[in-house]
Amino acid sequence: MIPSLPRPVWLRTATASYLIAFLVFLFLPLAVVAVFAFNDAPYPAPPWHGFTLDWFLGNEAKGRTGLFADSDLLGSIWTSCIVAVCVTVISALVGLTNAFLIERGRFPGKQILSIMMLAPLVIPGVILGISILAFASRIAEFADDTFGLELDFLRPGLPLVVLGQFSYIATIATLTISARLRRFDRTLEEAALNLGASQAAVFRTITLPYLRPALLGSAAISFLMSFADFNTTLMLVGSDTPLTVMMYGRMREGATPVLNAVSLFLMIASAVLALTLLRRGPSRPKPAE
Repeated sequence: MIPSLPRPVWLRTATASYLIAFLVFLFLPLAVVAVFAFNDAPYPAPPWHGFTLDWFLGNEAKGRTGLFADSDLLGSIWTSCIVAVCVTVISALVGLTNAFLIERGRFPGKQILSIMMLAPLVIPGVILGISILAFASRIAEFADDTFGLELDFLRPGLPLVVLGQFSYIATIATLTISARLRRFDRTLEEAALNLGASQAAVFRTITLPYLRPALLGSAAISFLMSFADFNTTLMLVGSDTPLTVMMYGRMREGATPVLNAVSLFLMIASAVLALTLLRRGPSRPKPAE
């Protein structure tokens, strides 16, 4: 359909109705969660009983422990941040290396490697977590029985959670950076090399600045995906509980508006991160004077 041509009324109405229905379906649950984080009731659902900040700040008189006074929840948020930062750093570095390997490398089996790298994305998170747990446990038991080594990082715990999340998030980082690197004009590097620049200087001053938007984007995606991961994390977690597993346990015990407050806090943090990246945008070269 040519956009400039007038569309019939029924088509415009159908398009607007579909858009409104999609936006309502997408944002109404988030709006309900945000609103009832301030509901003066011991349950996180309608009806409305009045405005309160108890689920954020707490209220000893009513026996309410708010988000910012709940040490367990705050500790789980901190644990999730530690895991997410580790996964982000490793995924971005490995993704950058993989991108150059795939886009610049020439070796037998390159296509097979590229296809196999996508496998973690199509494997359910629960299956991925169980597989990593079983494999790591076997290695730890073998090292203990054969050499007497205690490889605690292969037991359920944060190192194994980082490894499990990295196993599929690194693929997403690789695809993001590879898409940017594929569009890079290599004649810029060749010109710099012909003018006497070293490989390191070319990478630092030409290639890396060009890849910076993809690196920032992949880092943001990696952080958010790691922070929100549940299936893989549940299979690999130890005594230090990340936020998603903590919230799952709280929901099973009986939900309170504190979980709505946590959700609202995370929505605001995610929005701030996304808006910060959008405001930065890709760097543009300054016009010559």
